[in-house]
Amino acid sequence: MANDFMNTNYANNTSSSYDPLPTGTYEMIINKAQESATKNGAETLQIDLLVRNDLDKVPGLANTNGKYHNRHVFMDNWKRKATNQYDLDGFQYILQAAGVPENTAIPTVEDFMKAITGTPVKVYVKAEQDTYKGETRLVNRVAPWNFEVSDYPQIQHVYKNKRPATKPAPQAQPATNTDDPFANTGTPVNISDDDLPF
Repeated sequence: MANDFMNTNYANNTSSSYDPLPTGTYEMIINKAQESATKNGAETLQIDLLVRNDLDKVPGLANTNGKYHNRHVFMDNWKRKATNQYDLDGFQYILQAAGVPENTAIPTVEDFMKAITGTPVKVYVKAEQDTYKGETRLVNRVAPWNFEVSDYPQIQHVYKNKRPATKPAPQAQPATNTDDPFANTGTPVNISDDDLPF
């Protein structure tokens, strides 16, 4: 009697589509924040938002987190050309949503990145058309004022490497996420095509 090599079971298959997320409100983790620059010298602080996978069973999130968990949305915060500074007013919305207490001193941009990384936030993500070099495509946009405090502050998200996410207490300084796709800050980032959202 021969043993079967395997039986088909598609329950754990996930979509490999990297189309932009549909417009909506998602419960996310600020997975990482890092500074980078274009070849022309334009500087940005990029925030990597990750759709949480621990809220799949929440009925109100069935069409957002339930369908699109583990997807990334990247948000760029460009320095203003006139001042060569970031929009600090916009950063206030992100800090408030991340649960950083009122009147907390944030001495450097590195401290800002540490304060928000690993925290749960609720984010309104918009899908809109963008034309670049004559090509129009659908992209996701997130504005700083579209960040809110998460409705689910206790994080049970599990990363692809099966490591649970940090669980910062509300209004506490978050632990730094060690599942860091940008660990080599200041050097070129090597990311496989499987990890890209587009």
